Amino acid sequence: MNKQRKAVALISGGLDSMLAAKTVMDQGIHVEGINFFTGFCVEGHTHAIRDKDKAKPKRNNSLWVAEQLGIKLHIVDVIEEYKNVLINPKHGYGAHMNPCLDCKIFMVNKARQWIAENDFDFIITGEVIGQRPMSQRNATMPIVARESGADDLLLRPLCAKNLPATLPEREGWVDREKLHNITGRSRKPQMAMAEQFGFDDYAQPAGGCCFLTDKNYSAKLVDLWQAQGNKKYELDDVMLLKVGRHIRPQPNFKLIIAREEGEGRFLQGYKNEFISMNCSSHSGPLVLIDGSPSAEDLYLAAQITARFGQGRDAEQVDINVMNQDGSERMLQVKPLTKEEIPEEWYI
Repeated sequence: MNKQRKAVALISGGLDSMLAAKTVMDQGIHVEGINFFTGFCVEGHTHAIRDKDKAKPKRNNSLWVAEQLGIKLHIVDVIEEYKNVLINPKHGYGAHMNPCLDCKIFMVNKARQWIAENDFDFIITGEVIGQRPMSQRNATMPIVARESGADDLLLRPLCAKNLPATLPEREGWVDREKLHNITGRSRKPQMAMAEQFGFDDYAQPAGGCCFLTDKNYSAKLVDLWQAQGNKKYELDDVMLLKVGRHIRPQPNFKLIIAREEGEGRFLQGYKNEFISMNCSSHSGPLVLIDGSPSAEDLYLAAQITARFGQGRDAEQVDINVMNQDGSERMLQVKPLTKEEIPEEWYI
C-alpha cells in the first residue's frame, strides 16, 4: 500500500494560505496547520480590546481557517527567537520595520524543523509570485527555499506551475497539473477559487497580518528603541505599542493615553508598572507615563492629560497621579491647548 503523505501548511489566517492548504488536501494529502506567534501578529489582540466595531465578530483568523478546513492547527510561540529576526535582519527591512524576507525564511525554517520532528513529508505556503514586494518575488522565492533549509520540500500550490517542480511533485505525491499558476497582486483568481471551494467568508488581505508593516506602529517601535538606546523589547512593550495615543514631549518620557473605554480597561492592567494619571475633577482617559520623568515633566504630563479629558476648556483640572507603589497625589493644572501640543510630540 502507498504511504499517505503528510504536509504542514503555514496558516496566517488569510485567504492564500487557506486556498493553498485546501488545494493539497483535495489531492488526498493529510494536512495540518502551523501558526507562529511572534507578538506582532494582528490576530486576536487589539481587535478585542477596543469598543469600536463591537458588532463585528472578534476572531483569530488562523484558528477560524483551520476550523473551516477541518484540520489541526499548531500554534507555536517564537517570541524570543523572533527577536533576532527583527533586530538583525540579514535582508533588511521593507517600507517600514517589516523584515519580511527574513521573517519568511525564519518561519519556513521552523516548519522544516517541525516536519522533521513530527514525521511529516513537506511544507505548504500560500505564497504567490509578485504579490508582496519584498518576500514574494521571482528573485526571492529561491532565497526562501535555500536559506530556510527547506529546499524542494517547500511547495507553493498557488503559483507552483510558475516554479521548478518540487520533490512532492516529482515523486507524484501531488499532481502538478492540479496546482496553480497565479501571479501578481490581483485577488481575482483567489476569490474565484474561494467561490469554487465554497468559501464565502475570509479575512481581507489589505491590512496585512503583522503590525510591523504598519507605518504608525513602526514609528512607535523606532521611538521606543531610540528612547532606551538599544533595540531590546519585551512582549509588554509590543502590546503597549498597539494601544492608545502615544505622545513624547521629552526624550526621557512619553504618555500612553487611552482613546476609549476598551483601551482604558486594557491599560488598567499596567498601572502597577508605570506612573499613571487620570482626571478626578472631570471625565477623562487613563494615562500611563513611560520613562523617567522629573517633577517638572510630570506637571507637563498632567497638563497634556487634562487636554484629553472633558475639562480641556476649564481653567483648572485636578489630575490624580499614582505611583507604581500605590501612593497618590493631586496636581492642579491648566490644560494645554491643542496648539500647545506640537505635532512632533505625537508618535
